[in-house]
Amino acid sequence: MSDCCSAPGLLPFENALARMLEQITPITETIELPIKDALNYVLADKVLSPLNVPPHDNSAMDGYAFSLASLAKSKTLTLVGRSMAGSPYQGDCQPGECIRIMTGAKMPDCCDSVEMQENCQVDGEQITFLKDKQLGSHVRKAGEDIQINQQVLEKGHRISAVDIGVLASLGVATVTVYRKLKVALIATGDELKLPGQALSEGDIYESNSFVLSAMLEKLHVDVIDFGIIKDDLAAITDVFVSADKQADAVISSGGVSVGDADYTKTVLDELGEIGFWKIAMKPGKPFAFGKLANSVFFGLPGNPVSALVTFHQLALVALTKMQNAKPLTRTSLQVKCVSDLRKSPGRMDFQRGILSVNEQGETVVASTGSQGSGILSSLAQANCFIVLASEQGHVSAGETVSVQLFDHYLH
Repeated sequence: MSDCCSAPGLLPFENALARMLEQITPITETIELPIKDALNYVLADKVLSPLNVPPHDNSAMDGYAFSLASLAKSKTLTLVGRSMAGSPYQGDCQPGECIRIMTGAKMPDCCDSVEMQENCQVDGEQITFLKDKQLGSHVRKAGEDIQINQQVLEKGHRISAVDIGVLASLGVATVTVYRKLKVALIATGDELKLPGQALSEGDIYESNSFVLSAMLEKLHVDVIDFGIIKDDLAAITDVFVSADKQADAVISSGGVSVGDADYTKTVLDELGEIGFWKIAMKPGKPFAFGKLANSVFFGLPGNPVSALVTFHQLALVALTKMQNAKPLTRTSLQVKCVSDLRKSPGRMDFQRGILSVNEQGETVVASTGSQGSGILSSLAQANCFIVLASEQGHVSAGETVSVQLFDHYLH
């Protein structure tokens, strides 16, 4: 894999994403789980319904079931039985007769319509229907929701809480899913300290692994956090060897800029085939991707915003493919920008914005302010990216821009 750092120009964002995805191989190992344990796993096979939902015609109302033909002769029918949910009526319903029925109860075979009790006059066993009815009124047909052998969930679908309810309603007890990915996190740098530790002169608190770990948990992977590794050749070698043995993917933050952290680049060159790219995106120009002996590697920039944006826009997409899940979809809108935006042509820019509805009812977006790659608060305040194409320059307030809404990984 070529080293793109010395190549003239920058690798377009779309090209970097495509090149990375071409080299991603989805996992194939599957496990069978009870549905109560399957939340957020990815289905390894489609799910077909083993039955109709509802399994039989049933009433949508509390009222009276009857044959519509009976009302052609008389608006008053004789009550001859009851059909309750879980206790259906077993007898016959002759012309001129009706059945008391509750919501969800099975329709008697001899009845085709239901009238709600509010539209009936009751005099002992004599039920008078006060309004004209249509055939099939207030009847939910068998298979109206889901038909037998209908595909309910597709392969690659990530199982939600509602999906588990649907599976339970079908009597499906277990599902076949892909196993969880194992993802290793590594932070390198002598200046990094954990929250709670005292800072010496020149030190900073390490935040990237905390943000990335939280986002990875939403992706439903097993995170192996190797913590902070000092700038030492032996220590960096040991941690990358160990991470490669334990994980499907290894993610590091920092040490991917040109001339930065020689130890990391030296170790990665020895252990695998890694490309160090300059990507035409802002924030996050420096990025590394490639393969170690047993895993894939993502090298993120050290600046917090750059690390988060490159993870969200690149690594997260690749990890989703590794999971065998359906590709991520992001919601984009064209809206009016109410801020002046500074931008130089040459890189795709993911500026942080706040999408809102103004007093006139228009959906508009405003910048969160300073867009420096170290200002993590610009992401904390935002609810969307303002995505500016690489060739675009400054934006004046009032112009229309493309906005990508934050997904649940960023909320």
